[in-house]
Parts: sequence; C-alpha cells; structure tokens
Amino acid sequence: MFLGEYAHTIDDKGRLTLPAKYRAELASGVVVTRGLDKCLFVFPMDEWKKLSDKVSALPLTDTQARDFRRLLFSGATDADLDKQGRVLLPQYLRDYAGLNGNVVVAGLNTHMEIWSPEAWNGIRANIDSAVNVEQWTQLGI
Repeated sequence: MFLGEYAHTIDDKGRLTLPAKYRAELASGVVVTRGLDKCLFVFPMDEWKKLSDKVSALPLTDTQARDFRRLLFSGATDADLDKQGRVLLPQYLRDYAGLNGNVVVAGLNTHMEIWSPEAWNGIRANIDSAVNVEQWTQLGI
C-alpha cells in the first residue's frame, strides 16, 4: 500500500530515489507511464499487470479506448530500482510531466504519482476545495 506525500529530487542523470518505505513492494520492478493531469504514474509490476489486462480488454473499435491505450502503453517504461532505490525516468516522461529537480511523490494506495511541486500545489488546492462530505457519505461513513 502506498500512502503519503514525499519531496524528492531528480538527479542530473534523470534518476529519482523512491521513498524507502515503498521499496519492498517495488522489488520486482516498476512501470512508469504518463499519468492523468500531467503527472507520472508508477505501478509495481503486479498492479501494472492487473491494469494492463483491463486496458487490453477494451474494444479496439472504441476511439476513446484506443486513445487511452496509446496514452498508457506508448508512454510506459519498465525499470528495476538500483541499490539506492532509484529509478531512471526517461527524458520524454520528465518532459511530459514538467519534471526537473524537485518533485513530489504521492502514494495512492495501489500506485504512486510523481508531480512537479507547482503542479502538485495546484492539484492540492483543487482537492482541498472540492472534496467534501458527499464523498464520505457515498462510502457510507
């Protein structure tokens, strides 16, 4: 389970050190891909397999499904963490998410998101003002 919000830095070689508490779940490798809202998604291999099976089952005749498949798979790269817990983020993914230097790694239960601090602050401001009692009520709480 990935929880929390962490400030990290991408080094000059494009490597990002992932939070230490996440590394055991990432021992079998990760897939990094373009996310929604101009962030990157990071999936452990078992979660990636579940998602890729669902996306692959979408009908090829559906335009939105094809576009989603393109977004997800053409932007994906698989990687193993090095001994320091770093993962290489290819330049095309860093460009997509506007990442250089400082980043925010956000845990979202089954996966992580990587954000530029500026974009994350904007998303957080929207979340803080949009999430309300109705979402909790829908959960029966």
